Amino acid sequence: MLKDIIRNNLGNCLTDSSFLDLPNKKVGKVRDIYDLGKILVLVTTDRQSAFDRLLANIPFKGQVLNQISNYWFRLTQDIVPNHVINVPDPNIMVAKKCRPIKVEFVVRGYLTGTTKTSSWMLYKDGGRNLCGNVLPDGMKKNQKFPEPILTPTTKGDEHDEAISLEQIVKRGLLDQDSLHRAQRIVMRLFEFGQVVADQHGLILVDTKYELGFDEKGRLTLIDEIHTPDSSRYWLKNSYEELFAMGMEPENIDKEFLRLWFAGHCDPYKDKVLPQAPEDLVIELSRRYIQLFEMITGEEFAVDPRPIEQRIVENMRGHLPR
Repeated sequence: MLKDIIRNNLGNCLTDSSFLDLPNKKVGKVRDIYDLGKILVLVTTDRQSAFDRLLANIPFKGQVLNQISNYWFRLTQDIVPNHVINVPDPNIMVAKKCRPIKVEFVVRGYLTGTTKTSSWMLYKDGGRNLCGNVLPDGMKKNQKFPEPILTPTTKGDEHDEAISLEQIVKRGLLDQDSLHRAQRIVMRLFEFGQVVADQHGLILVDTKYELGFDEKGRLTLIDEIHTPDSSRYWLKNSYEELFAMGMEPENIDKEFLRLWFAGHCDPYKDKVLPQAPEDLVIELSRRYIQLFEMITGEEFAVDPRPIEQRIVENMRGHLPR
């Protein structure tokens, strides 16, 4: 039933939000961001990216990401303030504008990954020092770290660059006190995220956090949190058995798509990528929806209206005249 709904919506994806006719648009890999002065309108599209490339459009993906983020923002507001003002549409978040820190705080609980910047690929190639975290020899792919590690990256328009905590201060990206506070915040967020994920039959493997300063100078959580785009999730009940057999964990995030492309082309070098098979797109959409329902405990709501029509109708009264 769900796969039929997804199949019927393959042509009902949000790929661009220009129909909103808002000023100061910035197009990211997944989000369209409109700067309206003191507030931002964040439109989460159905674009699916990896390897710094656009791979496909996935029905309902933007809705899942936006609603999962809103769920986690609500759960974690006692740990750190966040930028959410309201969510007038399943794909849209209205947020207060903050001064972003030009660092992505990547927290990893396991040695894994397929991209060239992933912890496993770096480790496999001989790397033992990941942003100041010294790893022992003999670790296996998908093995859990004794304690989660923080591996920050710079925020770039094209490529992110790994950076140590010391370099963050030396480059003037953050002062020492703010860095310590940011470090404590993201590690608490990850610890909390792992506990909640475990309660819902999931493993939160790794994720990234973005922070900024609000108008009062407070550290504030921005962008997204614990979505299947910013995070890696595995199914808890099969992990130990599959790891012992040297097999890949059951994943429920975009790693599913990454693995397919990595096995069918060189996504970093090939100028033209193969088109993602329809069944794979449908399955990925189903997994996104499954993750939403597992995390939130809520049934995923499908609106029958064409997505652009729904957004325009829901945004009435929420946009400046």
